[in-house]
Amino acid sequence: MTSTASTPSTPSTPPPGRVAGLLLAAGGGRRLGGRPKALLDHRGRPLVEHAARVLRDGGCDPVHIVLGAAADAVRERADLTAYTTSENPNWAQGMGTSLRVGLAALAGSGADAVVVSLVDQPGIGAAAVARVVAAYEGRASLASAAYEGRRGHPSLFGADRWADIAASAEGDQGARDYLRQHAGVIKLIECADVAEPYDIDTPEDLRRLE
Repeated sequence: MTSTASTPSTPSTPPPGRVAGLLLAAGGGRRLGGRPKALLDHRGRPLVEHAARVLRDGGCDPVHIVLGAAADAVRERADLTAYTTSENPNWAQGMGTSLRVGLAALAGSGADAVVVSLVDQPGIGAAAVARVVAAYEGRASLASAAYEGRRGHPSLFGADRWADIAASAEGDQGARDYLRQHAGVIKLIECADVAEPYDIDTPEDLRRLE
């Protein structure tokens, strides 16, 4: 009887990690006279719509939005049907609380990483998000957009880092302390050629909105 040698199967290439998007949109706009940033008008629609669409168009799925100030009004005026949302009742205590709420909401989503962005940076578009998404290298990934070599937003956090990031998120610092402590392993992705990292913080900044 002649035996037939079996041909070893070719290992399949592992699929790319699923990268979620997390939009922090809870701020009350204190320096804007109490106008919630999510509801600022941009191109005829609430700014939160623009910021969420940037994450989606940049390759993030799912996209989760953390609301806070005037959350009911945001849900009423903005079309957020393509996204999931949660509400941070402690939004006035700072961005760190919203980051914790968002990471907790995504914990069971099956995402391997998350790209975190801020609602008040309309100069950062889908091209920059896509570059940061492409920096995913596993569940321990840590990457940030950079502007002329200086770290900025958005940032990518592998899922294995979420618990430690949430534990360190306090006040308005968000993940800043964690990123500072891990500066040596952050992959910086230059984005100055495709994005501008300005914030909408003061009445003078509103001129940047169309």
